Amino acid sequence: MQFNITGKHLDISDALREQVEAMLTRLEQVNEHVTSAQVTLQVEKHEKLAEATLHIAGSKDVHGDARHEDMYQALSLLEEKLERQLQKIKNKADAH
Repeated sequence: MQFNITGKHLDISDALREQVEAMLTRLEQVNEHVTSAQVTLQVEKHEKLAEATLHIAGSKDVHGDARHEDMYQALSLLEEKLERQLQKIKNKADAH
């Protein structure tokens, strides 16, 4: 899977990049049709925002975002949201 990680008002550290890569790997295991991802991490005042758009072959794109005081917690919340959406798409495809 191809992915792009962008930071707004934030420098992406190696640890943060590894966390995002691990998240995307886990999401790819949920739905193997994920072809690419765009992840944006940004700081807004005292909140951290993590957004992601996943492109899925043969289906619509999946988008999610999460806010938290801690970036790693925001990524965790984002992963949960995206995983639910990917599972829903996979279940619909399996039903047909």
